[in-house]
Amino acid sequence: MNQTIFHLAFPVTDIPQAKAYYVDGLGCTAGRENPQALILNLYGHQLVAHLTKEPLTRQRTIYPRHFGLIFAEETDWEELLERAQQRQLLFREEPKNRFVGSTLEHRTFFLEDPFNNLMEFKYYRHVEAIFGSQEYAQIGDRK
Repeated sequence: MNQTIFHLAFPVTDIPQAKAYYVDGLGCTAGRENPQALILNLYGHQLVAHLTKEPLTRQRTIYPRHFGLIFAEETDWEELLERAQQRQLLFREEPKNRFVGSTLEHRTFFLEDPFNNLMEFKYYRHVEAIFGSQEYAQIGDRK
């Protein structure tokens, strides 16, 4: 393997519930599992759900903490959106277009898992907006 992949560990309070959400709901592939943790493959990236006894509180808004993916193909974004809708996953923010007509234009939606973890899924119309376009100051929505 000579591809660099992303790893993210996040808290959950129930491993079987996390597995049901991420595998059956989101479409991840399950990897190793034990009573304290579950490894998940999300589009080739490693997520690890770790069991915690600490209370997991809901963020008031989508900022500052969330994670997700940026899709290279709009059809992939649309397929995940359709899957989330069909499986009735909780949308923290419904699908929308941001910065329409500008170089920063992108499609986005936010999901919230049963443990209050927020995920954003994006597709940018112009690939240079992902890391470039420093002449713009907009990042996310004003809240």
